[in-house]
Amino acid sequence: MQYEQTIRHPVGCEGAGLHSGAPVSLRILPAPAGSGIVFQRSDLDHFPVEAVSRNVARVSYATSLMKKGVLISTTEHLLSAFIGTGIDNAIVELDNLEVPILDGSAKPFVEMIRSAGTRPQRRPRTFLRMVRQLELSDGDKFIAVYPSDTYSVRYTIDFPHPLIGRESFEVELQDGEYVREIAPARTFGFLHQADAMRNQGLIRGASPENAIVLTQDALLNPPLRYADEFVRHKVLDAIGDLALLGKRLLGRVVADRAGHAMHTALVSRILRDPTLWEETTLAAASEDRVPALSAPAAPTQ
Repeated sequence: MQYEQTIRHPVGCEGAGLHSGAPVSLRILPAPAGSGIVFQRSDLDHFPVEAVSRNVARVSYATSLMKKGVLISTTEHLLSAFIGTGIDNAIVELDNLEVPILDGSAKPFVEMIRSAGTRPQRRPRTFLRMVRQLELSDGDKFIAVYPSDTYSVRYTIDFPHPLIGRESFEVELQDGEYVREIAPARTFGFLHQADAMRNQGLIRGASPENAIVLTQDALLNPPLRYADEFVRHKVLDAIGDLALLGKRLLGRVVADRAGHAMHTALVSRILRDPTLWEETTLAAASEDRVPALSAPAAPTQ
């Protein structure tokens, strides 16, 4: 049996938002079993915004949540880290509207969670297991999820740049694969698009310290952490966006040039049709095939 987990001790960091450029302090706190991931704006009387599909607000260059006018922007990297480290329940306090970008990957959040430690809880972990496939397409963009007893993501991207082109990567979220293969992959952008994006109110906090920056034919800030770091970051984003299901997924996700809007559309479509999935625990699933992201043998409290 796998049990839900939270962090053992509070942990925090400071940084700036990728798009707003605004300074922000963030703290991750332990949370009760069954509460999920809940953001709180400490500058707005700790107003809670749950990390679930119904609160999705904006999904262009990042995934943002909003509840009763209270905004939490650029949530995907932190939510991805929670999935990758096996954290089911946490309170995320921040004193501004955007989660800090840090180095542009999920690695700093993974390191924060590891430094805080994890604590098993008495509630069995519930999975959302796909029993029917779902496919969505929009022009040349595609995303689908297929039945599986594990959680895996296969992603393909195609950019007309000599350092990217068509890249594919697949990962199964077990045995520490997320931490080794996905978490360090950074967000990226193109230098020739920067001014236009800033004029749209985007990437005001972007810099070579928190993103891979591509010129017309080279890297402004080498080296890459992986030869295919670009597609690995898209996997990272997808895992974070699919965390908005509110439960851990058992299914095989396949995406081709999808992006945040299609990730969150898939989540919405899944939740709207309960014939596509079933809720299950490890005891009900095939025990030797469920992803062991972080599975304590028994709860301590």
